[in-house]
Amino acid sequence: MKKTLPIAMSNKHIHLSQKDLDILFGEGYQLTKFKDLSQPGQYACEEKVDVQGPKGTAKGVRILGPVRPETQFELSVSDAFSLGVKPIIRNSGEIEDTPGAKLIGPKGEVEIDKGIIVAARHIHMHTSDAEEFGVADKDVVSIKVNSPRGLVFDNVLCRVHDSYALEMHVDIEEGNASGVKNGDLVELIK
Repeated sequence: MKKTLPIAMSNKHIHLSQKDLDILFGEGYQLTKFKDLSQPGQYACEEKVDVQGPKGTAKGVRILGPVRPETQFELSVSDAFSLGVKPIIRNSGEIEDTPGAKLIGPKGEVEIDKGIIVAARHIHMHTSDAEEFGVADKDVVSIKVNSPRGLVFDNVLCRVHDSYALEMHVDIEEGNASGVKNGDLVELIK
């Protein structure tokens, strides 16, 4: 029996700490939900910021909520080159020794000295999904894409938690290269 799951593409976005949110939007600022995302409790916000690198600026980068302990800007390899920063592929939250940039909001600016990453491809799984698929948190698997441009994604990190909904995440470039659309089913082949 095939082990299938939905895939979704992620465009550039930023997660802010409350400290940076206060500087960019004003003391005590609260994010405004634009729409819910597929993962429970996660949402896209009305608010956007500009991210300025050594070579260019990404305008109108959407903030995702809720706030996080540390600010993290997730982008594609092409976006990194446009900003003039080295594209470093990392798991979400692993921001040590990554590039920084200037964040520009309506009330202020923040220089972050780290936090720009190309998010590693990963799968969110509820614990019951992990049991069904025969994997555990932090396992690395392969995923087969059955599309006209089909391919196999290797080095896909499994992230297992009771609050997660089953879904694989790739960046917009990987998604476009493989010919998938959000919600398409892909196959875990280990």
